[in-house]
Amino acid sequence: MPNTITVATRKSALALAQCRAWLRELTSLHPGLEVVEHHVTTTGDRIVDRSLAEIGGKGLFVKEIEEAILAGEADIAVHSLKDVPPALLPKLVLSCFPKREDPRDVVVTRDGGLFEALAPKSRVGTSSLRRMVQLKALRPELEYVPIRGNVDTRLRKCEEGVVDAVVLARAGLVRLGLEHRATQTLSTDQCLPAVGQGALAIEQRADDARVLGLLEPMQHMETALAVHAERGVMLAIEGNCQTPVAAYAERAGDAMRLRAMLSEPDGSRLRRVEQSCPWPASLGEAFAFGEHVGTTLKSA
Repeated sequence: MPNTITVATRKSALALAQCRAWLRELTSLHPGLEVVEHHVTTTGDRIVDRSLAEIGGKGLFVKEIEEAILAGEADIAVHSLKDVPPALLPKLVLSCFPKREDPRDVVVTRDGGLFEALAPKSRVGTSSLRRMVQLKALRPELEYVPIRGNVDTRLRKCEEGVVDAVVLARAGLVRLGLEHRATQTLSTDQCLPAVGQGALAIEQRADDARVLGLLEPMQHMETALAVHAERGVMLAIEGNCQTPVAAYAERAGDAMRLRAMLSEPDGSRLRRVEQSCPWPASLGEAFAFGEHVGTTLKSA
């Protein structure tokens, strides 16, 4: 069926919102293309009472989706890039990176006050070691507690007083039309984003030339170059969900500025690296720059 494309997606409100928004762009570019959704429940969706670090990391949000593509049940998947491990399953590729949404983190507080104004011992909900380590460096007197679930669940736990504040990705709130719920947007100096945060990645079978042709015009090259550099950092340090790591690449004139952060799981040995290079001419060049920065960070 050359005029049909099947997309595998998780069933959460955020996954469906970002998938459908991107699909609207795809079908507007290719009139007559019919889209079929294939909903997948991943291991990460099923297990919500334990941290990602305990159950094996973020790859658990993509494993079953990748298996569906390989089995021919779907042609593509629309992922939050920060959920995708640096190494993909054989025969799969990330072939398209749409324009990135705001990569920063936000704080939502129960009383509407700023993060800096939270009283000592206030409970801040986040299951991200990356966020926890960086925020603890700013406000060590606060209590950081694990919290999982979808965006609505985490917002509700804050409203109900289970925690006094939650930390979320701004991109997720924007895609759900909930950006007004953010009390405060943290600067990248306060909390460096996760690798690929705010970016989507479209995954497909490497040998599917038809799909590759459909996706090629939708590539946002500046986003693709930036996230390749960030993923190079992740690969170099062999990062996973048990590793507090952050990396953010951005254009600075004719250069790429890449900042990265790494610590031990308990927050010790917190180190940061910042390097710049001429704006990369290819994805491979961007990835190699990220690997270099990651190697430097790992040995710091």
